[in-house]
Amino acid sequence: MIRWIVVVFLALLLFNGIMPWLQRIGLGKLPGDLRFRWLGREWFLPVTTTLVLSAIASLIAKLI
Repeated sequence: MIRWIVVVFLALLLFNGIMPWLQRIGLGKLPGDLRFRWLGREWFLPVTTTLVLSAIASLIAKLI
């Protein structure tokens, strides 16, 4: 279980690090990505971007 926590943590760090680059190519601004303010903070739920990145990762995994 500790391994999965470490893997998820590292994946989130990687995703956070490449997010500015992904936004430059248009990901994170797709229809279906939700941005809203609640309790004085801005919240971002990248639903569509997650689906697109998942589909790309799936295609790469099938090719390899």
